Amino acid sequence: MKVVVDMKACMSNALCMMAAPEVFEVREDGMLYILNETPPEELRAKVVEAVRLCPTQAITIEG
Repeated sequence: MKVVVDMKACMSNALCMMAAPEVFEVREDGMLYILNETPPEELRAKVVEAVRLCPTQAITIEG
């Protein structure tokens, strides 16, 4: 699985970070950082939830 974020669409609202903190982090600078672009399969459910919660649909999963 590969996590892709459209940074032009991302609003860094941190909903993804709440769903999958192992993968996403919004730092003090207000920007979203992907901590792991290829998280292990055991995190798939959390990443899928992050995709579902993203209000701008900026997150996609490949594979």
